Amino acid sequence: MAGFMDRAKEQAQRGLHQGKQKLDEVQAQRAGGDLLKKLGAAYYAEQRGSGSAEATQQALQALESHIAAHDDSFLP
Repeated sequence: MAGFMDRAKEQAQRGLHQGKQKLDEVQAQRAGGDLLKKLGAAYYAEQRGSGSAEATQQALQALESHIAAHDDSFLP
């Protein structure tokens, strides 16, 4: 009976670990998508004359930092 409980506990822990990994992955993809939208908005504002090149550059740097930390799998 103890062997069964140990296997069940291992399986549960493995499932929790896999679930956390997937959650982290989804959150990173959402954050990357949000940064991409911010870059697009900053660029659009700059082109229309209501934004600055500095804001666009900051948005680009934030996106590049995110890609360096997580990868670019969220990009279309």
